[in-house]
Amino acid sequence: MANIQALTHPRIYDREALGEFADSLADHAPGIERDMSKLSREPNNRVVVADIFRALHNIKGDAALCRVEVAGLIAHPIESLLTRLRSGEVRYTPLLGEVILLAVDRLELAIEALVAGKTVEHLKLAPLVEGLEKMSHAAQADLDPAASQLIKSVTGFQPQSTLRESIGKQPVQDVPDLPGVPNVPDVLDAPKSSMAPDLRFFQSLAMQFETRSPLFKGRTGRICQLALDTNRVAGSPVDAAQLEAAVYMHDVGMMFLPEEVWLNAGNLSEEKRNILRSHPGLGAGLLDRMSGWKAAAEMVRHHHEMLDGAGYPDKLKGTEICPGAKILAIVDAFEAVMLKHSTRGHNRSILRAIAEVNACNNQFAPEWIEPFNSVIRRMVEQ
Repeated sequence: MANIQALTHPRIYDREALGEFADSLADHAPGIERDMSKLSREPNNRVVVADIFRALHNIKGDAALCRVEVAGLIAHPIESLLTRLRSGEVRYTPLLGEVILLAVDRLELAIEALVAGKTVEHLKLAPLVEGLEKMSHAAQADLDPAASQLIKSVTGFQPQSTLRESIGKQPVQDVPDLPGVPNVPDVLDAPKSSMAPDLRFFQSLAMQFETRSPLFKGRTGRICQLALDTNRVAGSPVDAAQLEAAVYMHDVGMMFLPEEVWLNAGNLSEEKRNILRSHPGLGAGLLDRMSGWKAAAEMVRHHHEMLDGAGYPDKLKGTEICPGAKILAIVDAFEAVMLKHSTRGHNRSILRAIAEVNACNNQFAPEWIEPFNSVIRRMVEQ
């Protein structure tokens, strides 16, 4: 069994070397994920297996050179699995592929945490490596059961290979869609019929925002469903109509900013970052000027605030942030991670998103994390 202490509390021998390893890992990981996607379509392609093996072998070697022990402990059993796959001793299965991708994900998250000076305990690296070592010696018949057990023990979720498509497709209630706008809940749980026209208007603005990039397609429906379901699981302490309005309006303020600021995929200058941080106030300002939507305006204004006061625009802390904004912050971050990894060749990005959301103890309200996890778990296991 691997060194538990090195997996739960990794020692950093050289910060500069750790940074060099992080750069190397960032070069290798996307290629591994692309090759794993190809392998899922061509499971007998030995050339692809050899390419993945070579990349893992390089990661393991770099870990040894840079004295990043935790990376070597994770990479070694993956390499052993790939050795057996390359020799034909075991056959590729989708669950085997999911485990390898999960392990690479957790390796990336661990290194990101170490570089940032954060803990890695939440990543459950010890059960990950223990499961990988078990799989590296398992017979073919035992490989998938071991993989399934590993995924469940590390993520808390049943393995699933097509999770991305499930989010946003099931309506929260049996209500008609807004004409021409598929997969977006329409005026859910509104306590007053007079709110419906406003909600339709807010929804239309959200749809305009979605048209600004093909990557945004369907995000409003996904975020709305997750937010409303999370609120319901917690007993509906937040007014559902106000929360729905906040979902529609939380990023509408972006449309008043230069597109090079909010559609820029690269690093922003401090000046542009400050411009970007004005968008919650713009969206909230619109709601403030409409009768009956003060609570939604507060949610929009607060949705980028953090529990430790490191957020924006007002650097609020803890209970100063309204509950609806705390829900919105979680589901918005989840969608952002899904979007970030959606182009990397595999639908397992939901596991990465769950891991990142659950890792951000200082960013998200713990009282809302478990209701959110329950919603995701139900979607996955259905």
